[in-house]
Amino acid sequence: AGNYGFQAQPMGFPGGFVPPPVQSQPTMDGTIWMPIPPSIPNCPPGLEYLTQIDQILIHQQLEVLEIVTAFEENNKYELKNALGQRVYFAAEDTDCMTRNCCGPSRPFTMRIIDNLGREVIRLQRPLRCSSCCCPCCLQELEVQAPPGTTVGFVVQNWHICLPKFTIQDEKRKDILKINGPCVVCQCCEDVHFEVMSLDETCPVGRISKQWTGIVREMFTDTDNFGVSFPMDLDVKMKAVMIGACFLI
Repeated sequence: AGNYGFQAQPMGFPGGFVPPPVQSQPTMDGTIWMPIPPSIPNCPPGLEYLTQIDQILIHQQLEVLEIVTAFEENNKYELKNALGQRVYFAAEDTDCMTRNCCGPSRPFTMRIIDNLGREVIRLQRPLRCSSCCCPCCLQELEVQAPPGTTVGFVVQNWHICLPKFTIQDEKRKDILKINGPCVVCQCCEDVHFEVMSLDETCPVGRISKQWTGIVREMFTDTDNFGVSFPMDLDVKMKAVMIGACFLI
């Protein structure tokens, strides 16, 4: 672990997002934030929350304009713990032309914000292909925590039919593997991506796309995901697993 001595910097938030309150009190919409944990030596600022949880639920927010017009807007997500408390808020930051021309394959920057209004994690995905016909240009995502400091990568591995990914640390060393099912869109049931040890013999965690009901699945592109990991897993690798969920 390195020595992290970073100061939170003021920033603008995409999509008109207003920084959340510091207190863990209900907001006007009834949201309760997870209490702010104490600082931990050698832990990237803002990732202290991840030392206290072994799973995180990611709920994409419904955009009314997008439902009515099919006009793609910046995606926004709530990241909650098992008690339903909001841990982070994530907001996509891409331009209008990129969103509507490139669709799901678009490059993006995702800013993840904590209870103090700090951007604690930044995800960056370049424009890449996900087809097995283009093995030299598969998906990749960089995870920074705090922004500007790379803590890991998620890279897609070539396979003729299965979605496979590798989690790497900041030095591009392989740490974990992710194996998905052959069919990633299954009716009336969740879809699971297993996180495995590097030799793929020991399960480490799971990324699951949750079935949200026939109406929501058919008429919107909003998704709910769950990420589970060992409580004692390095917080930087937990952050990279969250990044893997957004890439998937």
